[in-house]
Amino acid sequence: MENIYINNAATSFPKPESVYKAIDDFNRYLGANPGRGSNGQTVEAGSILLDAREALAALFKAEGSENIAFTANVTEAINLGLQGLLQPGDHVITTSMEHNSVARPLYAMSRLGVEWTAVPCNPDGGLDVRLVEKAIRPNTRLICMLHASNLTGTIMPIADVGKIARDRGLVFMVDAAQTAGILELDINKQYVDILAFTGHKALLGPQGTGGIYIRPGIRLKPLLFGGTGSLSESLEQPDWMPDRFESGTPNTPGIAGLLAGVNFVAETGIEVIHKREQDMTEALLQGLQVIPRVQTYGAGDSRQRTAVIAFNIEGMDCGDLTLRLEYEYGIITRSGLHCAYLAHKTLGTLQSGACRLSPGFFTSDEQIETVLRAIYAISHSA
Repeated sequence: MENIYINNAATSFPKPESVYKAIDDFNRYLGANPGRGSNGQTVEAGSILLDAREALAALFKAEGSENIAFTANVTEAINLGLQGLLQPGDHVITTSMEHNSVARPLYAMSRLGVEWTAVPCNPDGGLDVRLVEKAIRPNTRLICMLHASNLTGTIMPIADVGKIARDRGLVFMVDAAQTAGILELDINKQYVDILAFTGHKALLGPQGTGGIYIRPGIRLKPLLFGGTGSLSESLEQPDWMPDRFESGTPNTPGIAGLLAGVNFVAETGIEVIHKREQDMTEALLQGLQVIPRVQTYGAGDSRQRTAVIAFNIEGMDCGDLTLRLEYEYGIITRSGLHCAYLAHKTLGTLQSGACRLSPGFFTSDEQIETVLRAIYAISHSA
């Protein structure tokens, strides 16, 4: 039985063939450490980082590729944005749908003097931007929010919130873990000051890649200090982007794969990818709605969400459902709380958890039909 992978919100699979080849070619034929030497292979390895920065800057419509620093993942990027900016006494506003990558750092920082308000979202995960504006205090310094939920796929109005932040002189930070590579990101039109992204989801790169865009004029403290391949004559950390935030050997083979993934996205077209995923989301939503005892969470309109659908079958544990889907039908999903305590609390699923379906660009229509037939069969046999 061939597996059907429908867990792309966790990590995309499969990747484009060009991604596998780029990683393999680097490891087999180049294998140099960027900035650690002056030989031709080292310079070529450094050019991979430059090309990847420029491809990402073009995708995000950001001026100056040097304003993008690579990190090990989006979690590190988010921590850099939060811990690098906020001081005790500062106030930060988020939503009640945030991933633990935002919520856990802020919970820890709130115990050290940072003030934190999580604006409540609607039961379907949607946000009333007026509540964000009402939450602003004299000491508010940052508004930080996700672009789309990893639990419900709910797309957040980041441009509207970004405009509020810009008008009030606040820093606006966006967690684009679920959207970079699927939805349009325009740094200027959406008023984004800090953008945190991962490489291994919709950008189609490998795990262990990610990064952060920091608008010029935004001053962050580094999380890490160390060798950067630059300013080696001084004990001071370089003060310029991206070196300031890139201590240690980068994941160059991973970034080579990320570059190939970003190029695939750019060549295919964000609009094409989004339309394909929206069509699959609509098919899943319509199919699930007619299956007895199935409850879905989030917006009913596929245009208001990414290809992420959380659901439960009444009277059935979501973990048991996921196991049956895999072992009886070869369908790979995810169940539980999805690293999203606040979001489950908002939806009222903190005790039950949920099963999550997240097709990707390479999921076929036949696979979507198979998934729906399997859920139908399980619902009638449970």
